[in-house]
Amino acid sequence: MLARMMGAARLNVATFEDVESDKGATIQAMMVVVLVSIAIGIGGLVAGVNPIRDLVAGIIYGLVSWALWALGSFLVGTTILKTPQTHADWGELARTTGFAQTPGLLRVLLFVPAIGPVIVFAAFIWQVVAMTIAIRQALDYEKTLRAFGVVVIVFLVVQVPLVIFWGLVIGFGGAAPSN
Repeated sequence: MLARMMGAARLNVATFEDVESDKGATIQAMMVVVLVSIAIGIGGLVAGVNPIRDLVAGIIYGLVSWALWALGSFLVGTTILKTPQTHADWGELARTTGFAQTPGLLRVLLFVPAIGPVIVFAAFIWQVVAMTIAIRQALDYEKTLRAFGVVVIVFLVVQVPLVIFWGLVIGFGGAAPSN
């Protein structure tokens, strides 16, 4: 799993192809999402009112967000932005997008004075790039721009409403979203 996480962080196309085809890697992808959620929770503990609740809520949010992200990517990528060579299932997208979250481990450094927010922003951008590559490989796209289109659409249609809903349920002062 660690080697795959490192490959995903290095944006290695072969790593994403490997996890896409390995049905046994779905649990590993889920573990990556949980680890990233924990890292985000630890990074945000300084600001947390209820650190245990925030950490647990962050893990739940991370898993729900990941599952919906994979589903949204599957639906958008195999219908709206489908190409003749596109073929995928939810599991392929779950595995690749789960491992694409690996750069989010750096978000544990949020608490570092002055540079913490910069590191978090850089990790977020890195995650977007990894997500784009993961989606490109899972959907068998030839063009990266098409995969980025999936990322943008799913972000707007799935993630923005999820963040708003989560903020209303948990409270915006609670757990930080992990994706």
